[in-house]
Amino acid sequence: MGTGFDYEKGMHMHRKLLAAGFVAATLVLASCSSSGDEAASETTTETETEVVEEAPVEEPAEDMVEEEVVEEAPAGAPTDDSNCADPDVYCVGLVTDTGKVDDKSFNQAAWEGTQQAAEAAGAFAKYIETTDPKDYANNIAQFAAKGYDTIVTVGFLMGEATGIAAAEYPNINFIGVDQFQGEAIPNVTGLVFSEDQAGYAAGYLAGLMTKTNKIGAVLGTDTVPPVKLFGEGYKVGAQAANPDVDVTLVYHEPNNAFNDPEWGAAESRKQLDQGADIIFAAGGNTGNGGLIEIAKDPGAGETIFCIGVDVDQFNTVPQAAKCLLTSAEKKLVSGTEALVLDSFAGGLTGGNFFGPTGLAPYHDTDAAVPADVKAAVEAVIAGLADGSIQTGGVALLEN
Repeated sequence: MGTGFDYEKGMHMHRKLLAAGFVAATLVLASCSSSGDEAASETTTETETEVVEEAPVEEPAEDMVEEEVVEEAPAGAPTDDSNCADPDVYCVGLVTDTGKVDDKSFNQAAWEGTQQAAEAAGAFAKYIETTDPKDYANNIAQFAAKGYDTIVTVGFLMGEATGIAAAEYPNINFIGVDQFQGEAIPNVTGLVFSEDQAGYAAGYLAGLMTKTNKIGAVLGTDTVPPVKLFGEGYKVGAQAANPDVDVTLVYHEPNNAFNDPEWGAAESRKQLDQGADIIFAAGGNTGNGGLIEIAKDPGAGETIFCIGVDVDQFNTVPQAAKCLLTSAEKKLVSGTEALVLDSFAGGLTGGNFFGPTGLAPYHDTDAAVPADVKAAVEAVIAGLADGSIQTGGVALLEN
């Protein structure tokens, strides 16, 4: 994500996919689909077993670290991937970034969108969980070797492996979630978002709501551009709303940045002890740990608040509901679903597709947000959408 965003190109691609049922790419204050724990599971043995849709049941494979899981197919759809190379059989595979597919955040939302598209298309869907970044290429190759039509790879860090695989398998469509395409590759579409705008809106809300004039953010690694855009956008938005606010941003080191809830909890507690009364927690399971810790505070929901990320975390992290003001959303479910359906229809185009962002509803903290604050945040959201309010965009990455 080292180059500037081409919004006109992103919006043009967006309009091409309306037939796939994608919502308008505007920044709206709306809820996201619940990222429930709905994945059916199978092991990596030769016989695939279908189960009812529940939380993934993990069983170690005999000779692999990764776990493959198959979504229960609708009637008439393929029941395994033995015939994926057949032109009449459509197969879509998803490779997670490090962390589990039921992370209640990024991986889970992308998988939900893939599942929904597979069901609509009568297709076969399976995922592989990555446990170590060095396995990205091998996990992608497993699907490619079986003739999958579309492969979804999740996370910025998978960008290089995705590009290499796309060159090796030019007849397979690749969807890179959070992978900005600096140079278009014909069979790779990057599903990207304006995280700076979602972060700005969340920060603006926090800047108006703080009573201590101290707010914070506990984030995944700043080596991942979307994470830094969230964090820096949050800071700029808060300062625009409240010039006196002191904003503390803390980023995890690159290693295990998105699966360290203990670190997220400890850093959130540190900021609370230093007087922060609103904390933005953004970083997969790392951020989830922060949200849960904040919700334990005696003042949670009254004087202490938290903000989630990626999806509406009121639905995915119920332990944090007490303190959750909102979530800075990337509409990952609908974005992934739209691109998979477009791939199935033969209309996928290389380059970047800009998915919508927004803020989730206030839910249980609605009464704590004054009417004038709600109105001001809505005005900012409208300004971000029409371009009259600028965040600084990718220049934020240089901070």
